[in-house]
Formats: sequence, C-alpha cells, structure tokens
Amino acid sequence: MNFIKTNRLLIGLASSILFFSFLASMILTSFGNVEVKSLRLDTDKGQYIVYDLFRPNSAKPESKAPFIAIIPGFQRSKEALSNIAIELSRRGYVVALIDPYAQGLSSSSLSTRAATTQGYGMFSLVEDVHSGAFNFVDIDKIGATGHSMGGNAAIRGADFFGKQAIQNNTKSKLDSVYVSGYVLTLRNNILRDSKSNMGVSYALYDEGAFRNELTAWDSANMIIAPESLRTVNSVLPKEEQIKEVELGKYYGSKEKNSLRVIFNEPVLHPFQPYNFEATANQLDYFEKVFGAPNPINSNNQIWHWKEIFTLINMVLALIMLIPIARLFLDLRFFSSIKKDIPAPLNVPNGKGKIIFWSIFFISALIACTTFIPMVEVAKILFEDAANRKLTWFFPQRMNNSVMLWAAFNGLVGIIIFSLSYKLFGKRNGVDTKSWGLGINRMDLLKTCILALVIFATFYALLFINYALFHVDYRFWFMGVRIFQPEMLAVLLMYLPLFLIFFFSNSLRVNGAMRFKDQPEWLSMLIAGFANSLGLMLIIIIQYSVYFNTGTVFWTTNWLSVNLLFGIVPMMFILPYFNRIFFRMTGRVYLGPLVTCLVFIMILSTNTVVYLPIK
Repeated sequence: MNFIKTNRLLIGLASSILFFSFLASMILTSFGNVEVKSLRLDTDKGQYIVYDLFRPNSAKPESKAPFIAIIPGFQRSKEALSNIAIELSRRGYVVALIDPYAQGLSSSSLSTRAATTQGYGMFSLVEDVHSGAFNFVDIDKIGATGHSMGGNAAIRGADFFGKQAIQNNTKSKLDSVYVSGYVLTLRNNILRDSKSNMGVSYALYDEGAFRNELTAWDSANMIIAPESLRTVNSVLPKEEQIKEVELGKYYGSKEKNSLRVIFNEPVLHPFQPYNFEATANQLDYFEKVFGAPNPINSNNQIWHWKEIFTLINMVLALIMLIPIARLFLDLRFFSSIKKDIPAPLNVPNGKGKIIFWSIFFISALIACTTFIPMVEVAKILFEDAANRKLTWFFPQRMNNSVMLWAAFNGLVGIIIFSLSYKLFGKRNGVDTKSWGLGINRMDLLKTCILALVIFATFYALLFINYALFHVDYRFWFMGVRIFQPEMLAVLLMYLPLFLIFFFSNSLRVNGAMRFKDQPEWLSMLIAGFANSLGLMLIIIIQYSVYFNTGTVFWTTNWLSVNLLFGIVPMMFILPYFNRIFFRMTGRVYLGPLVTCLVFIMILSTNTVVYLPIK
C-alpha cells in the first residue's frame, strides 16, 4: 500500500499509457475487424525483411482479397506509414507494411541501391505472395505503394515485374502501383516496360523538386511537369497525347494495366503521407483499380486518432522517466546520489545580462552554421556509411553528422561556459558549488548504473506495451520504437560523443541559467530555445528561401535539413529533463546520462543502419 501511495504518478502514467495504447490498437485493427501481426520473410543471402500483415476478417480462402505492399521512404520505419495501412485494411485489402532494408527491424541489404534493385524488399515479398504464401489473397490483384524513396521502390517494382512479364509473356505480378513523393525515375526507359496501373502523387511544395527537370516552382507543378506528362503519354496513342495533365483524371485502361492518374496536393514533402487529401486520393485510386471489398468513402478516415493516442503516449512515456528515477532513487543503494540542491546564481544585470544574451545568440549562431559543414565532414570520416556500405564502424549514415555536430557544439558550450566564468563570473562572486559538479567516484558509478536502470525500465515497458497492443510511442515520423539487440552495440558506439553535448547542456542549464527568484517556467523556456534555436534557424532559412524562390537554400543536403523536424523537439525539451534530474540529485550528471541513452536510442531506431549481415 505504501508503494502505491509513493509511486502514484508512475502507476498513473503507466496505466494511462496502457489505456491509450488499447485505444490506438482499436484504430490499428479497425475495432477488431483486422488482424495485425509481425512476420519475417527471409529473402536472399542472409537478408530479410520484417513486415506487419494487416488481414481483414473478410479476407478468406473463399473470398480472397487484393494485396497491397506499403514501402516507407528513406529514414522511415513501417510504423511511419501505419495510417495508410489502417485505411486500406479497413476497406478490406490485405496489407503488408514493410520495414525497408537497413531500417526498422529488417536486415541491411547487400545492394547499395536497395530501393532501386530490390524495392527495399518489396520485390521478394511480391514474389512470395504471388507464389501462394497467403491463401486469402487474390494473386491477380497485387499492388504496391510507397512514399519518397518508397515511391521509387514502387516505380522500380513496376519496371522489374514488367520486364519479367514481357520476358515470360504473362501478366505482371504487380498489377498496380501508387507512387507518392517521387518522380525522378518516371523516365521513358522505366515507363516503357511497366505493365502496372500507376497513380502518381507529388507534393506541390516538395522541397526536393529542385532535382526535377523544370526549375523553381514549375518543377513541382504536375500539370506541366515532363515527368507527369511522360507517365500519361506513355500509355496514350500518339494522336491523343497531351500537353497538360488534368489532375485526378484517369487516363489509359485498367484492363490493359495502363491506367494512369496524377495528383498534386498542396503540402510539403515530409508531411504528404499525413495529409487527408493525399490519403483520400490514394484510397480512391486503389478502389478504382481493385475495387474495395469493403467500400468506405475516402474522406471517412480514422487513422489520425491513432496518431493522437500514440502522441499522448510519447509525451506520457517521456514524463514517466521522472517517477522511474524517483522510484530507484528511494532505494538504499542509490540514496547516496541525492544531494542538496546548490544555491542558484544571482539574476544578471548590467554587464552580466549583456554577456548572458551574447552567449545565448552566439551559441545559436555557431549551432546554425556548423550543422551542414558537419554533414560534409561525416561523409569523409565515415566513408563506408556515407556510401551505404555495410560496416560496424558508425553505421548510421544520417546520424553520424548529427553526432559530430553535437560533439563539436558540446565542446564549444563547455569552452564558452569556462571562459565566461574566468573572465566575468569569478570576478563577480559566482560560486562554483552552484554548478553541481562535485561528486565522488562511488556516487558517479552509482549514477551511471542508475541511468542504465532507468533506460532499461523505460524500454522494458515499451516492449511490454508493444507485445500487448502492437503500438509504440510516436507521432507521424517521430517515434520511440522497439529495437533489435544489435542496436545496443550501436548505442554504446554513439554514446560517448553525444554525451559531450548532453553533459554540456546540463552544465549550462543548471550552472549558468538557474537564477534566484526567476520563475522556473521562464528559466526553462529560455533554456529550451537556447538549446534548439540554432537548428530552428536552419529550418527557417531553408523554408524562407524556398517560399521566396521555389528552391531550398541547402540543396545537396536537403534531406539532412528534413531530419531536423524530428530532432528540434528533442533538443527543446532536453533542458527540462536536465533541470528536473538536477533538482532530484543536486548534481549535473544523471540528467545527461539518462537523456543521452534514451534520446540517442530514439534517433538510432529512426534512421538507416548499415550493419553487416550475419
């Protein structure tokens, strides 16, 4: 009874997470009308893909249903496109939601161009399904859809199975494809051999459109884009070929597998899969080519409720780190870690205020200007990962640049902190005891052990939750997800350099931004912006230039800038956790250790990982 009273917050949060996970699972399974389970398909030479199979109750051997493979794009796991799977499966389609090669729970690929040569694993899955792996699937109605690089996989699938059909003089195994957010491979040599119906959806404000054939704003205008015109004209007689595409109009013949339709939703590239209009267009397309076993109006969508419930869970789960820490700090073994909270600094005035805000903006400017250079440095230092080669040496292509940026800015932060003390603070009565640095070896060791225990408890609860309800904690492409054991080795590899940044943040937040009589909400708000403003500026610059010119400011590394949509929120809330853990222990160490373990695992499980195949 005393345990329950002492840990009411922890029990309440855990119970709430289970409740909202149950609600999310109801949406995922269409209120019990769809069975969802994870399967593994061993493909070739040790490669394998993991996918979620959505089987509607109506799909039976005596009433076979169409099958649709969903392929997420670069940097995305299967859960990132669960919304499409939900809407298709509730309409009666059997759906396979794939973890692409080198992403999520799937193995790496032996190909450095896995989307192009293997469809991220979709080619093998289609072969498996067509051979009769599921007796409740109509093998004459197999489709594929994907966003971004997953869209490229879908296009390549149409080409791959089209060539196969031509060679064997048969119907293509891939009856229909839907391509979202990718038009670079809509070329004559690819379209020529396609024997699949094809829908194309491209964002009117796609940041990657600078790579297309036209320039500036025209590059994403699918009414006049050469890519969309080729897609349609490739199936029309010469005398009927068009000079402008009518969006939403179906061209060609479904019976001849030459149906074509183009959509051009007004949305940015990373948000296209979560747009109601784009989702409705995709649902209408598959109803057109396959017929919906369970017809539902395309505007009747429920997927967003799952996103809301798992977003609530993500927030609750991160908050739960706090009572988990308190639970273990109350144990006798860890109790010595708890120290009195040092006295805060006096509120700066005059010269001190000028120095404080100068450091605030200089640090943000350094963070802003060093991110893209670190992307380039990472390509040199981690050449294998940059070239998509399998390696145990820092195998995360996109995370490597973030790590270098974090380590550099962490060191800069520590240097600035030290210099400001030596040049100003020391002469103005700043007491170094207020920093919370003093700790003996045994307490430091216990702090490290406690951080590992908190991390293990946090993820153990996630794994239990996933086992019960098949949902994790996420919102769109930002997610706290389960992982394979190898990721623990990857975490330990990335931890030391990232820890420099996390420790630096804790030191600055608690040693230089904690003032007497300043409201805690104001102190933490300033700290949140101090830690994330530099990266926010990159996004602001990128999209200000884009909306003024039609071309993004950073073109070569535009995907690295897109990565910041998921990183900035973490950077903003980091100081809050560092302050809370500081108030628990009176020292600056527990916060960065816990948050580094948790946040870096979040980053690591939401990116490509080119680990060698066993």
